[in-house]
Amino acid sequence: MFCVFLKFSSNKGQASRHMAEHKRWIEQGFEDGVFLLTGSLSGNQGGTVLAHNTTREALENRVALDPFVAQDVVKVEIVEMAPGRADERLQFLVERT
Repeated sequence: MFCVFLKFSSNKGQASRHMAEHKRWIEQGFEDGVFLLTGSLSGNQGGTVLAHNTTREALENRVALDPFVAQDVVKVEIVEMAPGRADERLQFLVERT
């Protein structure tokens, strides 16, 4: 599982220009079964994505396709985690095949 932090860069002013494409990129991540959750970081710092069912390399490639990343609207940090315990509603995140 991965947490992807998309923190605004000094080019933040260009966000509205690329928002429609960024939203399409997010929708594709959900359709592909990779994104579990997306949302804004508090303080208008950017956004975050919770991703699974992917490798780090595949996720890095996917993230590079985000128009916000390609246009330097955000800087990316990808943090990998290995879930060890979860509420029963999220147990699928812990189960390993």
